[in-house]
Amino acid sequence: MKNLFLFLLLCVLTTPLFSQIIELDEVIIYPVKYKYIFEVVDDDIDQSVKDLQLKLGNFDVTKEEFYNDEYDSYNVSFYIPKGYAVATYDKDGKLLRTIERYKNVKLPLAVSKALVERFPNWAVDKDIYKVSYSEPKWESKKTYKLKLTNGEKIIKVKTDQDGNFL
Repeated sequence: MKNLFLFLLLCVLTTPLFSQIIELDEVIIYPVKYKYIFEVVDDDIDQSVKDLQLKLGNFDVTKEEFYNDEYDSYNVSFYIPKGYAVATYDKDGKLLRTIERYKNVKLPLAVSKALVERFPNWAVDKDIYKVSYSEPKWESKKTYKLKLTNGEKIIKVKTDQDGNFL
């Protein structure tokens, strides 16, 4: 019994000797403009457009060398071969609004289905995809301007993201 008591006492006293202290590096968390990303970025759009929209949502104007907290807002332009986006950020880096315009992008399934139903023998010759986002309302407006051809006939139509003709 005496040996058991000494063994337990020895274990209790030596346990802190084997404990480890682990120091972690500083963790920096960057805010993501999740409202913009959830509202604007769709899975069924061109990957280049999606990448640009994610870049808009993750961009932090406060980390740029031109940043000066005396200004109330910053307009930042982003370009890709298919189009461009202009985003307005406030002095804290919050995304306020965007205006985006892209040419000849892959149409969403809803728009394609609506075109096939209404214009069965027509082909899409050109398309322009416009997106506008506004922070106070947390909503976006997405429209497609389409140039359709059927032989020598040409018509222009405009739809929203759900395939409703405007």
